[in-house]
Amino acid sequence: MSQSDSAEANRSARTVQTPENLVSCWPLIGRERELEVFAQVLANRRGGRGFVLSGPAGVGKSRLAEECLAQAVRAGFRGGRATASAAAAAVPLGAIAHLLPAGVDLSDPVAGFAAVAAALSGPNRRRWAVLVDDLHLLDATSVMLLRQLMDAGLIRLIATIRSGEVTSDAVRALAHGDTVHHIELAAFDQAQVETVLQAALGGPVGPHTVRLLHDMSGGNALYLRELVHGALATGALASDGQAWQLTQGSQLPGTTLLTDLIGAHLATAGPPARPVLELLALCGPLPLAEAQAAASRQVLADLERAGLILSHQDGRRTRVMLAHPLYGEVMRASLPVLHRQSILLDQAQRVEAHGALRRGDALCIATWRLAATSTADPAVLIQAAAAARNAHDYPQTVTLLEALPEPRHNAQTRLLLGEALSQMGRWKQADVVLAEAEVSTADEQEKLAVALARTANLAWSNTDLTQALTANDTALSQASSLTDRRTLRANEGFLRIAAGQPARGLALLEDLETKPGHIRNVRAWLRGSLAKPTALALTGHTQQAIAWAERAHTVHLQLDDHTLLPHPAIQRIPLVLALTETGRLADARITAENAYARLTDSSVIARAWMALFLGRTQWLAGHLTSARRWYAEAAALARTINHAKALRPALAGLAACAAVLGDLDAAETALDEHSTTPPAPGFLPAAEEHLGPAWLLAARGHLAQARTVLAKAARAARTAGHPTSEALLLTDIARLGGAQEMANRLTDLAQACDGTFIQARARLATALAEDDPVRLLHVADELEELGADLLAAEAATTAAAAWHRAGEPRRATAATRHAVPAATRCQSARTPLLTTPAAAAPLTPREREIALLATTNTTSKDIAEALRLSVRTVENHLQHAYSKLGVTTRRELAITLGTGRVSDVALPRFS
Repeated sequence: MSQSDSAEANRSARTVQTPENLVSCWPLIGRERELEVFAQVLANRRGGRGFVLSGPAGVGKSRLAEECLAQAVRAGFRGGRATASAAAAAVPLGAIAHLLPAGVDLSDPVAGFAAVAAALSGPNRRRWAVLVDDLHLLDATSVMLLRQLMDAGLIRLIATIRSGEVTSDAVRALAHGDTVHHIELAAFDQAQVETVLQAALGGPVGPHTVRLLHDMSGGNALYLRELVHGALATGALASDGQAWQLTQGSQLPGTTLLTDLIGAHLATAGPPARPVLELLALCGPLPLAEAQAAASRQVLADLERAGLILSHQDGRRTRVMLAHPLYGEVMRASLPVLHRQSILLDQAQRVEAHGALRRGDALCIATWRLAATSTADPAVLIQAAAAARNAHDYPQTVTLLEALPEPRHNAQTRLLLGEALSQMGRWKQADVVLAEAEVSTADEQEKLAVALARTANLAWSNTDLTQALTANDTALSQASSLTDRRTLRANEGFLRIAAGQPARGLALLEDLETKPGHIRNVRAWLRGSLAKPTALALTGHTQQAIAWAERAHTVHLQLDDHTLLPHPAIQRIPLVLALTETGRLADARITAENAYARLTDSSVIARAWMALFLGRTQWLAGHLTSARRWYAEAAALARTINHAKALRPALAGLAACAAVLGDLDAAETALDEHSTTPPAPGFLPAAEEHLGPAWLLAARGHLAQARTVLAKAARAARTAGHPTSEALLLTDIARLGGAQEMANRLTDLAQACDGTFIQARARLATALAEDDPVRLLHVADELEELGADLLAAEAATTAAAAWHRAGEPRRATAATRHAVPAATRCQSARTPLLTTPAAAAPLTPREREIALLATTNTTSKDIAEALRLSVRTVENHLQHAYSKLGVTTRRELAITLGTGRVSDVALPRFS
């Protein structure tokens, strides 16, 4: 099979779910607090007899109320439900008549209540729990009767009220009475949306997908469900086998039900409000003064009260927008073409008539005119494209510049277009445009700018480093000024570091100033200040790296509004790397998550690399499920732009995480895709990609072969000048039984590099080599304080095993308890050192290695060949393990050692 065929097969295998696989009723998640409050009301611990939920339509009131009713029934109550409506309200007791005892005459309210109360009470009668949906629509007679029954203790009332609806005095008195507990049900926050999505879809969901679905649904449970169902039906939402992801750039279609619900809600505004809703749907947000051109202040106030629009202060101006992003989607879809064009052109003319003086006016005018007529004034298009580029809206930048007539293009516009295409990962197209820009340059400053953009485009793409270096050398040979030559030498430093040559890159960037100075192009300085702290961190100079990264980010923020630059959050990537290597793992994670949230949707390259470094940070912390999720996010983003430099390390990280979590099939699938992805050296050392196959081997019990793979990778890292990567790999060799061979080299690396993390890992290797439980517990504390939970748990667990062997059961038990908190945070990780202490304690390292191999159905002869031992020695070790653990079969051995099952599996492929 060819590489392309194999890659296609892998992609096909990754899509594993269909809409039909989903549960028809979404799980009730994220409402635990409300259910606990209801349980207390039900038990009368809060002194209440009613429970009222209020909130906007679709927030989940009815679903939660149904669960409350089911909880009451399980507690022994007799359940009843009623749905109020405007039609039923016209008839007294119309909505609840079916719940009343037969034959009761309610023409006399006093006698009628007594009759109902008598029918519901009695020694053998169960109390009622009554659910009334849309209580605000209930007639006054029904409200009065329910309140009397509730006050008499004959029923527990559960009710829902839609926010913003007009309610009667009787309903308000009931809902806010002393015996009623009232909860305003809020929309889901982003964390709750993630929890709901994972439960509904049956697997992890990519972080960016979670954010998009949260933003589009506004946390509204009903909207979220319909958006997901619509996206599944169209294929916009699919699983790649690791996580559910929205297709890059896809629209969220929703469903007919969602469109009808929102359309009906918008229709309640009435004809006078329609013009301003249409205007906001096409052109919003808008200043209040411009919104008032389409509706009076009173109409706007009514819309705000109804929850259809929002207003907020923006400096001295009040701005108005639709209250929910889906309102705009539904409104736009309903507008006829000519009417839409008329609204857009009128608004453009209105802004132009006021001089188009505000920041962003040019971008708005160009966007509106393009949408209406597919044309716009060339000068406005260029101005708008620059504004879109500075806002990091690369697709809009491309749209505006592609609409520019060819005769109006020059070196600057082509440079702008080429950079935007490059940021979107459209590298071949970008190179063509930048080559055209190079031909049309008018002076040396333009030549330098184009050369820098072209070399950066080549560096981020999958091309070989030599192409970017050749382009840089060509520009260097043509540069006449000392400043330009200095700028291009610094650019070469960036190119070499981006291709995995940190030492050579640092030499070229040795004289890089702490602020833009003699470098003529500020983008070149920022590029160098991105690469330099990355290289410093990779070579073990973490404190210098942190200082450089913080300084570069500050400068980037100061320049961002005035210069065409990548997103400033990209400067956080080297800081995340440096914080991780120095041992500030929690700070690294928080920094990366905050930066990732700031990146725009179209900043695909920056998002892929930030997700990749986040995955690496979580891997080193031992938070394997989180690491796997971020690696999956990086891989999904890299696939959308065929970015092998980020895809390969992401796939290797995925494989390592899946292997340690026990998902060996997923690990094998990731490595299969890795093997079909062309090598492309990037910021992360390629040696670390061997973690994937090594941990898959370890998960299958082949510890010696895993150590061999890691040792080869460590030598490659050392040759390439990556001491931090070498330390990472050597630490894993020590964890897999090679501590005695690795301890000295790790100690040397800890002396050569700064940062407490590498020093703690060196002490871990030494403690493992000496099998010293006291030192192991000490280093466990140290590692846990740094946030390296898996290493901490392994150290404490190994200490427990050592105490067992020393005949110190009480100390062993204490060490086991010591390991529990860190191990719990490791999200079901399964490594050789985390084997249950009761099982692992009696075994020597060689016995444990042979026992683990035996659980994979490897024959004694094959084990002997793999470990270079005699068959008799292997069988003796195996019998000793059987005797110590009290087992008689390999299946029992697998269960006791925590590997779960005996399996006959092939070794992983890796290239």
